[in-house]
Amino acid sequence: MPCRRGAILGFFLLFFCAPLNAQTPPANAIASAHPLATQAGMEILAAGGNAFDAAIAVTAALAVVEPTGSGLGGGGFWLLHRSKDKRDIMIDGRERAPLAATRDMYLDGHGEVVPRLSVDGPLAAGIPGTAAALEHLARAYGRLPLATSLAPAIHLAKAGFPADERYIRMARFRLEALRRSPAAAAIFLQNGNAPQPGHVIRQPGLARTLEAIAERGAAGFYQGPVAKQLVKGVREAGGIWTLEDLAQYRVVERAPVTGRYHGMKIISAAPPSSGGIALVTMLNILANYDLDAMTSVTRKHVIVEAMRRAYRDRAEYLGDPDFVDIPIDRLIHPYYGAGLSQSIRLDRATPSGSLPGFVLQEAGSDTTHFSILDREGNRVAATLSINFPFGAAFVPPGTGVLLNDEMDDFSVKPGTPNVYGLVGAVSNAIAPGKRPLSSMSPTFVEIPGRGVAILGTPGGSRIITMVLLGILDLAAGHGPQSWVTKGRYHHQYLPDIITYEPGALEPDEITALKTLGHDLKARKRPYGNMQAIFWDLKLNHVSAASDPRGTGQATVSP
Repeated sequence: MPCRRGAILGFFLLFFCAPLNAQTPPANAIASAHPLATQAGMEILAAGGNAFDAAIAVTAALAVVEPTGSGLGGGGFWLLHRSKDKRDIMIDGRERAPLAATRDMYLDGHGEVVPRLSVDGPLAAGIPGTAAALEHLARAYGRLPLATSLAPAIHLAKAGFPADERYIRMARFRLEALRRSPAAAAIFLQNGNAPQPGHVIRQPGLARTLEAIAERGAAGFYQGPVAKQLVKGVREAGGIWTLEDLAQYRVVERAPVTGRYHGMKIISAAPPSSGGIALVTMLNILANYDLDAMTSVTRKHVIVEAMRRAYRDRAEYLGDPDFVDIPIDRLIHPYYGAGLSQSIRLDRATPSGSLPGFVLQEAGSDTTHFSILDREGNRVAATLSINFPFGAAFVPPGTGVLLNDEMDDFSVKPGTPNVYGLVGAVSNAIAPGKRPLSSMSPTFVEIPGRGVAILGTPGGSRIITMVLLGILDLAAGHGPQSWVTKGRYHHQYLPDIITYEPGALEPDEITALKTLGHDLKARKRPYGNMQAIFWDLKLNHVSAASDPRGTGQATVSP
């Protein structure tokens, strides 16, 4: 029966109206891709902020110290759980296509894709969403002033940070593109070359832009002097941004995609992310098998076949939900997953070309992720991006803002692979004001009576399968240190190849998978940079882990 406030004694009100799980975590936890960003978030928690204030601090700090993966010139998805009302919501701060964008803007006169046009330079940049998301987090969910939460990042931008091995490797990778932007080269290179180890990267222009946001909120970025500098710099270098593009930008709150797998509740990113739908589709397929009873080869074969089918649907159906109708309910229904499982043979790989749909006929550790849990039980999983390492490798002079190249995430030409080898259909075609499809997959997993997981990772097209493997490892009873270190393999429908990390597959597994008809390709380097937290409800214990492939830091603090 419902409780009637004021009509029942306080004792009975408390007894009958308390939530079923009134337990709160014994500690705060943050796992992010850079120690300085984790420290910034912890500083804000210590100042009385909640997980959402800390998310602002970590987001802004990563924009400073990890410019290879995210920044004010990009966007992302912030998955939130607010403890006081058990609300789950996704803040969509994904970039939008400029209003002057056209369907064929990256094609030549013969209808062929112009190489690198959607990757390098300001024409590749969508309208950024990060600044708007920071203000929205502060206004709707945080408890501290936005200026307080941005203070650590402003300090870092002024004081600088030392270039490490990963930064230097990415700078070498994008060296020629960075050199073509004098403002970017002045900030991110040393005398026109990749910096030496320990060289301090200072960003006074970015500090001024952050200060404008701290003072005026999103208007400090999307209007006024910063906006004028952004548009002037973009247009003088051949881009198509306008002041109206910036003035029109808004974040969107979206209901996350949810599903279940062996009693666990999966809460993940909604379109324009493909992550939640693809994850739930794969788990619905795998729910029809007893993976624990299978040999390692058969288990990996079935998991790969689930990946193949989910990525086929990604290519065919998914895009910006404000522009296209997506059959979400059908794609995430257990019956649909069961139907897809019927086409899987245990003794043979399914050629991608034999699946229905179009068939036509890779890349990095860009993007970033962080996970946060506070002592009130609020949590954040956020995956942010500027797409390729260093984004478009272009900085509008005077702003310090490194622009994204997220326009490459559109289907520039149906069936033509993007920089990550992903293909797309007309549902993800370019249109003015449209948000490109993404693989970013910030995720919560709730296990009744056992625990709560917060996880996600960068990695381009491989993000979704990394999160899948993490969830399956969680289902097997392992903790976050195992999720972030486990060997990774991946299939994305096209190209029809299993790619895998060094050491992720045993030699006999490789031989057996080839016998089943799979093509395999070993990657030279490990990939991904997962950041994960687990709150064990039985032990009331919080643990966190940062991927050893990166240089991040996971901190648990009472």
